[in-house]
Amino acid sequence: MSVSRISSRSRRLNKAQKLSVAGVSTLAAAALAFSLVPDDASATTEPQAASAAAPVAYTGSQAKSLKAHGIEQNSTAQQLVKAADAAKAKEADAKKKAAAKAEAKAKAVAEAKSKAAAKAKADAKKRSAKKASRAADRKPVYANNLDGWIREALSIMNKKDIPGTYEGLHRNIIRESSGDPRAINNWDINAINGVPSKGLLQVIKPTFDFYHVKGTKHDQYDPVANITAAANYAADKYGSIDNVDSAY
Repeated sequence: MSVSRISSRSRRLNKAQKLSVAGVSTLAAAALAFSLVPDDASATTEPQAASAAAPVAYTGSQAKSLKAHGIEQNSTAQQLVKAADAAKAKEADAKKKAAAKAEAKAKAVAEAKSKAAAKAKADAKKRSAKKASRAADRKPVYANNLDGWIREALSIMNKKDIPGTYEGLHRNIIRESSGDPRAINNWDINAINGVPSKGLLQVIKPTFDFYHVKGTKHDQYDPVANITAAANYAADKYGSIDNVDSAY
């Protein structure tokens, strides 16, 4: 190698070394200047400036971890919202079912009460009908005297639409027989003709047979049969026994 090349290389190395030394010197000076700044100033200004000037940088794994954490939190929040909505819906459904059940129960109770009332009413009506039927079927007991005979006769006359009153019957009976059901007239024209007047209202046999009221005894001397037949005859001839005031 020639002497000129060696000298050229030496010059280049010296220049690089100079630059290196200059850089080191510059760094040393900067370090020295930094060390000369008071502690409180560096504490109050430099960190704030550094914080404001330099945003936090995360590595790739940290960023992924934070993202995953955020997704997890969001998913958890959504799950909580869904759970709350589901609980609310369940509670509303339970209330709705409870209300429907209570309404159905109230309706059932009302229907049961209505049926019970209807049944009670129907039973009462049946009892009343049975009682009326028994009363109708039960034959009244009348006294075995003039008063009882007249009253029984009036009951039959009322059913057969034969007019007459207690007063009209009683008045004519007293005049005709004095209330004796065995009374007989053996001296008038009827007796002469062989058909004497008999009984309480002194009716002859042909008249009694023709105006006999069904349901009574076919006996001229029977008080009730005699009264009803005579009243039936008087109604046909005079309109009512009440209109008779003398022999008829």
